[in-house]
Amino acid sequence: MSEAMTINKHDIELLAPAGDWDCMRAAVANGANAVFFGVEKFNARARANNFKMDELPEIMAFLHLYGVKGFLTFNILVFEDELRDAQELIEACIDAGVDAVIVQDLGVVKMIRELSPDFPIHGSTQMTITSPEAVEFTKPWDIERVVLGRENNLKQIKAIGDQARLPMEVFVHGALCVSYSGQCLTSEMWGGRSANRGECAQACRLPYDLMVDGVHQPMGDVTYLLSPKDLAAVGLVPELIEAGVTSFKIEGRMKTPEYVANVVSKYRKAIDLYFEGSDERPSKEDVRELQQSFSRGFTNGFLTGTNNKQLVDGTFPKSRGVYLGRVSKILNDAVVLELEAPLKRGDGIVFDAGDPTKKEEGGRVYDVRRNGIKLEEEAQDGVVELVPGRNNVNLNRVHVGDKVWKTNDPALDKRLRATFERGGPFRISPVHIKVRGKLGEPLQTWWTDIETGYTVSVDSELMLEAAQKRPMNDELFMEQLGRLGGTVYELESLDAELEGDLIVPMRELNALRRTAVEMLEDARQVPREYVKNSHGSEPYQVYADAAKSEQQPNLLHNRAAAKLTALCRNIDQVHAALAADIDLVYADFEFIKQFPAAVEAARAAGKRIALATPRIHMPGETGYFNNILKLKPDAVLVRNTGALYYFMKYSAEHPEVKMPELIGDFSLNVANHKTASLFLQTGLSKFTPSYDLNIQQMVYLLQRCETAKAEVVIHQHMPMFHTEHCVYCTFLSEGTDYTNCGRPCEEQRVSLQDRIGMSHPVRVDEGCRNTVYNAVDQSGAEYINYFMELGVSSYRVEFLEETPDKVSEVLDLYVRAIAGEITGNQVWKSLKATNQLGVTRGQLVKWGRVDTME
Repeated sequence: MSEAMTINKHDIELLAPAGDWDCMRAAVANGANAVFFGVEKFNARARANNFKMDELPEIMAFLHLYGVKGFLTFNILVFEDELRDAQELIEACIDAGVDAVIVQDLGVVKMIRELSPDFPIHGSTQMTITSPEAVEFTKPWDIERVVLGRENNLKQIKAIGDQARLPMEVFVHGALCVSYSGQCLTSEMWGGRSANRGECAQACRLPYDLMVDGVHQPMGDVTYLLSPKDLAAVGLVPELIEAGVTSFKIEGRMKTPEYVANVVSKYRKAIDLYFEGSDERPSKEDVRELQQSFSRGFTNGFLTGTNNKQLVDGTFPKSRGVYLGRVSKILNDAVVLELEAPLKRGDGIVFDAGDPTKKEEGGRVYDVRRNGIKLEEEAQDGVVELVPGRNNVNLNRVHVGDKVWKTNDPALDKRLRATFERGGPFRISPVHIKVRGKLGEPLQTWWTDIETGYTVSVDSELMLEAAQKRPMNDELFMEQLGRLGGTVYELESLDAELEGDLIVPMRELNALRRTAVEMLEDARQVPREYVKNSHGSEPYQVYADAAKSEQQPNLLHNRAAAKLTALCRNIDQVHAALAADIDLVYADFEFIKQFPAAVEAARAAGKRIALATPRIHMPGETGYFNNILKLKPDAVLVRNTGALYYFMKYSAEHPEVKMPELIGDFSLNVANHKTASLFLQTGLSKFTPSYDLNIQQMVYLLQRCETAKAEVVIHQHMPMFHTEHCVYCTFLSEGTDYTNCGRPCEEQRVSLQDRIGMSHPVRVDEGCRNTVYNAVDQSGAEYINYFMELGVSSYRVEFLEETPDKVSEVLDLYVRAIAGEITGNQVWKSLKATNQLGVTRGQLVKWGRVDTME
């Protein structure tokens, strides 16, 4: 508490979502300090209503009038052909005085700094920032705030803040992604809508069957194995403040304005109570109202540590609302249940039989009775008879034991709407007035906006005259100048000094008041000014730094230079790969204790070996990187910015040590040449393009970057989800996390079978994190010649569960394809693999020569 007591209330920000104007008004009216919103393109909620780019000045003027900050979400990957549009939006944000942009793509970060040295950037949770090292990585680009991964717990949050010393934003309420943000490829792979592009199809909310060692495991009504409950940390506000969280972020740009009003008001209350010194925690009614707006069941997420059993319920994937109880008896026109929450006529209800394949019965409550007598008031508890609307619910489809949920409370919605639908100001700010006057001179007034400290001076047009009857005094000034209704101000204090008994007409005081308020409000709405970098007489060109080869493509030369690499996931695969005609073997094992055998085998075979880092790096996990260095591999496959920072720092501090080559993997999300350039400049020797790119987008990228430093993955089982949630622990053990689960992952193999019968393997890494891989492997062999024309010389084949014989067969096919002995079509047809690059196939318009953007 002692550290937190040094924090002032104004240091803590309550950050609310706004998908439209009503949501924005609801956020402001209910106490948000800042609002995040998106425009029609370039944000992670593409299906929200969003705003238009030309609305930015109006949005910022509205927010700043109430002393609220506005952050624009730019939290998606940006493809090469979109960079000019991205530049246009960033320039519009700078001109409109947007308080910050929330960015995922490091190429966009690079672009912003080329446009302006001081325009504020917030690192999105889509950057997968989960460690102090990942925060440190952002500092050369002056990112002023980071949004931590939802998987960080309170202890880790504090460790990150103590070490990295950068303001931290943390999600405290709303939907939880089962996958690490920025590391989910499922939506686009299976649904054609990328989570990295703001179009998540929510594949995690679908039912799956659990397959254990290839056999179906009966789970009863538990079928939503990847669908987490919703985050609700309103009861942890003191702990979050004391852990160093400076911004409390509420998820929900696709939610209703009533939801925004409800959630913002609850967190506003909790924060205010903390700074008032109160130990009061949210009441039952507070929690019920939060559940009523939206809830799949509440959890603290990972904030209080990993508890896989509490994170995923598995019985339903969508909002249920407030639990009322179970049906104990069915009457002709009603059901009987014992209430666990209040209920009244007009509330919305649904009957949940626990079978997700069957249609649910639901509608409005027509009456509530007790012992056959209709209740006029809300029933708080006890046994009641719930009478549904006659045309809403078929009681023949309702069963004893069914759960009953209250899905809607019209009275609550009405109360919430009243906070933001009123026509008057949504928030009031204090003003101080100083009045001075002498006979024969104008009445002088100074008006100070106490929140901003800004002062304006306004004098009367008429001169002060001697009062014959009722001279002006403090009471009159308080009454006349304090008539600020309908404005954003209220008079807090007044200091008046007049020399003698003086007077001016009342209309002068009214005019003074109107003019002063207008000036103060205008001052609040002046756009914040930022420095713009000078680019000489030419405007900034987003492609000015793109690397372009002056040489004509030489397919024969490039084919001779092409090399094949193989990523293996067990030692038997490594031995098979080392026997093939390849340049480099990657070892990507579940446990680091298996790495020495791979290094030894590579040394014996005279081949180069690379070791892969985990995709996620948490505080205190740098020992993993140190152990990799001790094994002295030829290269490291770097999968997160925390790892990259560690290796860069180690190299700088130990110049005498020969460092391995650093190769960036797909999880660094390189989708345009600026991101590629940034990573190459910070120490990578090669980069792997993002799997979000289809073939056309890949070509656009490769046309603009150093293709000799690109490695393209041309065969793999696509890694779909990467998650802190452990399927093995949740469904195959009695434990809650890795400390007590008994490690069933070492004895059994799990896969998730989808609705069409495909079983997707689930594998565990050193940090007990799960990756769900696509059931069918895919091949980009068809595109090898096009990549060669562009100068790509490194091609990777990734294995998952293949036998050594299969590894040899696959590598032989790709070696022959690269040599031009067989076609790409022959490769993927021979392997019976999906003919696809990345998560979508895409298309090239001109197959004779590669398309350009010009």
